[in-house]
This record gives sequence, C-alpha cells and structure tokens, in this order.
Amino acid sequence: MRDGSKTRAKIVTEALRLFAQKGVAGTSIRDIAGAVGVAEAALYRHFPSKDALSRSLFLDGYARLAGDILAADQAHAEFDTKIGRIVEVFCTLFDEDRALFAFLLLSQHTHLAEVPNEAGKNVVEAVRSIFADAMRRGDIPERDADLLTAMSLGIVAQPAIFTLYGRLQGPLRHRAPDLAKAILAVVG
Repeated sequence: MRDGSKTRAKIVTEALRLFAQKGVAGTSIRDIAGAVGVAEAALYRHFPSKDALSRSLFLDGYARLAGDILAADQAHAEFDTKIGRIVEVFCTLFDEDRALFAFLLLSQHTHLAEVPNEAGKNVVEAVRSIFADAMRRGDIPERDADLLTAMSLGIVAQPAIFTLYGRLQGPLRHRAPDLAKAILAVVG
C-alpha cells in the first residue's frame, strides 16, 4: 500500500505556489498535477475539486496564522510587546512562506464567509480578541475593537502588498518595528 501523505504534501505545496502566482481561477487541475508530477486523477483522490483544495488550503493556513497570533499574545504580558511580536508573526510568515501569505491575502474574499468565528481559527477574530482583552484590562483606551482590528490589519497588509508587487524591497520583518509603532499609535 502506498503512502499518499507525501503526494498530498506536494499537492498542497504546488497548489499554494500556483494559486499565489496565477490565482485560483487561473490555475487548472492539470497545472497542479503537472507541477506535482502525477496524473490529474491522483489529485481527486486527495481533494474532490479545485474549489475544495482552495478552501482547505485557505482554512488550514488561516487557522495556523490565527493560532500563531494567539500564541504570540499569550507569550507576552505587556501590550506593546504583544503587538510587536504579533506583527513579527505576520512578517515572518510573509518572508518565509510568501506563497501561503499571498494566497491568504488574495483569496480571503472567496473564503472568509466559511471561516469559523473562533479566535483559534480566524485571524480577524484573534486580533479583535486581543484588542478587546487589552481594553478590558485598561491597557488601551475603550474603542471600537472591530475598527482597530481593520486598521491594524491594513497597516500590516498594505506593506506586504507593496512588497509583493515590488514597490517595497527586502524582507518585511525588517519593517516590523515601524509597523508595530504605527499600530500602537492607532490604538492610542
């Protein structure tokens, strides 16, 4: 009996790369199979459709990022340090797994409605919960947690987009201190 876990891992890696590069709509099952070096039918043994593959990759990647955000939150007591570390989580993902970051960024509008509203699986809810907890503790002034979340995610996402398209050069993590300062200025 063959172990399909290696094939599945290659499918995930190549699909992420192609989806980030060409978009989901611009990537065919044939493209993925060719990149993996398997017949198209082999992909269907692991995922029932390209949409199911895209959904699975998004939900898994988004949950992983949410978990990393919450771990950074739990690892630090001081709010300013938490924010710095959380920004580093985003920047490190961008620098070390650009295909996943780009895919999450570019596919969010397709899949966000399917994401559970749980901090451990949802990046937006993870960040929102950190701000809400900080307000309850008195670390930051009472504000609209959803608005703070939107503004903070934008502060990180826009430089990532600029880097993807070549307007900013170098690793995003080198900009993490400036991004964290900008978020801290926004939250007051």
